[in-house]
Amino acid sequence: MSLITVKDLTIGYDASVLVKNINFCVEEGDYLCIVGENGAGKSTLMKTLLGLIKPLSGDIIQGDGLLKNEIGYLPQQTEVQRDFPASVTEVVMSGFSGKMGFRPFYSRKDKETARKNMERMGIYNIRKRCYRELSGGQQQRVLLARALCSTSRLLLLDEPVAGLDPKVTEDMYNLIAELNKEGTAIIMISHDINAALCYAKHVLHVGNRIFYGTKEEYLKKENGFWAKGENDND
Repeated sequence: MSLITVKDLTIGYDASVLVKNINFCVEEGDYLCIVGENGAGKSTLMKTLLGLIKPLSGDIIQGDGLLKNEIGYLPQQTEVQRDFPASVTEVVMSGFSGKMGFRPFYSRKDKETARKNMERMGIYNIRKRCYRELSGGQQQRVLLARALCSTSRLLLLDEPVAGLDPKVTEDMYNLIAELNKEGTAIIMISHDINAALCYAKHVLHVGNRIFYGTKEEYLKKENGFWAKGENDND
């Protein structure tokens, strides 16, 4: 059963439609890259999947026992968020907030999970440092560890390498690919189509033209259907 199935989805704000007729599904262990032009609605789609924005129409069905608080999310950072005055450990531990319910304190299991995730991301040795003092790449590793504290089943990543230098970008892509190999399903927004095609199993292109299919199917379309241009509706 699919973790998420999207049927005839229309997204936007109020009565303003950004994209319509979106259909796709994400299976256990899948790696879906969402691509498209700037302003095409990629981030709006991700926020709609998370329930932060209501769909204008259509259905988003969570299956295979997936709960809303079992979806990890790594959003694009604002300058204010980059300057957040908390320790690495505090930021990572905040990933449990959606699962705590009425518990006022983190459990021993929570702390152990956070430790393991910091070790996986290679940031355990800087766990006591202030988040705002870290480099962009280190901050992204911290946020990825935080997202993993929410779930190990499905991660939604919005431009996770934006603003990073090439070496750090490669390291981040490799980290995400390793998580996927270990069984975590990935939905990632990327402006870098070449990287998307390198790592993705499926591609969703949003904009005036909608495409969903395997990486191989997208490559076949790229030299024909897509070559006509995003604004060609023939």
